[in-house]
Amino acid sequence: MDQVPHIHFGLEEFAQRKQRVLQQMAAKELDGLLIFRQESMYWLTGYDTFGYVFFQCLYLGANGDLKLLTRMPDLRQAIFTSIIPDIRIWKDAENANPAHDLMHMLEECGCRGKRLGVEWESYGLTARNGRLLDETLKDFCRLQDASFLISLLRLTKSPQELEYVRRAGELADLALDEIHRTTAPGAFEGDILAALQAVIFRNDGDYPGNENIIGSGPGAFLGRYFTGRRHLGPNDELLVEFAGVYRRYHAALMRVIRVGKPIPKQLELYQLGLDCLQACQESSKVGRPIGDIYQAFERTLRNSSYKFGGERDLGRPFSIGYSLGATFAPNWMDYPLLYRDNPLPIEENMVFFMHMTLRDDERGFNAVPGETVIVTKTGVERVSKRSLEFVIKP
Repeated sequence: MDQVPHIHFGLEEFAQRKQRVLQQMAAKELDGLLIFRQESMYWLTGYDTFGYVFFQCLYLGANGDLKLLTRMPDLRQAIFTSIIPDIRIWKDAENANPAHDLMHMLEECGCRGKRLGVEWESYGLTARNGRLLDETLKDFCRLQDASFLISLLRLTKSPQELEYVRRAGELADLALDEIHRTTAPGAFEGDILAALQAVIFRNDGDYPGNENIIGSGPGAFLGRYFTGRRHLGPNDELLVEFAGVYRRYHAALMRVIRVGKPIPKQLELYQLGLDCLQACQESSKVGRPIGDIYQAFERTLRNSSYKFGGERDLGRPFSIGYSLGATFAPNWMDYPLLYRDNPLPIEENMVFFMHMTLRDDERGFNAVPGETVIVTKTGVERVSKRSLEFVIKP
């Protein structure tokens, strides 16, 4: 494979990706595309950095030209990790306006009066910088929202991407093994986190796009990372949501582990979670809308005999997962979410993380089986090979 060191795809694959983008640009009558999402830059060129938190823009012209405008610290980063042939620098200064530097670069590209798509939906384009961009270019060219042009193309993965997803799944399994090894009454949450991330690093994995989530006691009912660690009690539960990550590709898992004595009602709730997960996976049919996945979850809950404690509603989530791929901080969640009426069609080689977040707040426990799958013509392929069995650590 014709491949440059520190660029993790062949030049032929990059060429095919660019051609797909150009075809979409032509269909939308765009003369150029202003790319701000780091995920799009990585997918299109291999460019790998966290410098996107400052203003930077990758320009793709209808003629195939690629030019990057970024800061000086990312010049060598772009040379080292990408196939971008033309890299421009804007200078840090008290009254710097990188949108002006971008306009001058676009002038060279013959973009005056042309129609350019913009990735407005991007962590790399703050509201302030977006307003600067709009104000600077309003009399120079016509801007059109193209936030999801590349994101939609990234949804279906190439064979090489799927290799990285599967490798990420192997790393997630190794991390889950470490979680089970280190979880016990009295265990420190920090040691569990350290063990799961260490095994990923030792096997050439990466940091996740957001913090791995861990919580015990009251924290087991949260679905976000928060600072502050505790030791597990003699009768406790531990919630973990984490990802194996390889070449930026994520494979997430979600589990709840019981410490101490089992609670029969929690085992019943966990079985309901497994039934929901199976129904969601079976509903992942090529050609059907993504909304079918959530509706399978909802239908399984409705038909269940499980009675939640108290008079509260089920507290069911409004989405039960999302796409996964190569993502950057602050988030590993990729477009789109798995919600009830999502009309996007399911396609072969999409990758979804499905998590069944069932909480029985009144009784004080939850069940959250979740895993990553690849959509195939005949069903789904589980990326994780570990059992979904409920684990109890006495």
